[in-house]
Amino acid sequence: MESLDDLADDVAALEKRVADAIFETVRAQLRSDEAEGAKELERRLSRVRRSLQKAEHLLRQNEDD
Repeated sequence: MESLDDLADDVAALEKRVADAIFETVRAQLRSDEAEGAKELERRLSRVRRSLQKAEHLLRQNEDD
């Protein structure tokens, strides 16, 4: 069975990928006149990123207990 720390590492890596996607979305907004769709995507990705950060924290917290 995979350890919780390993799972937390996987979640952290996924969070970094989402952060990169947010950055790319913001860049696309700056280059485009039709940025409304990109703004909604940025908001959704930001919510996903915060959720992943919370999940990582919870997994690592369990390791500390």
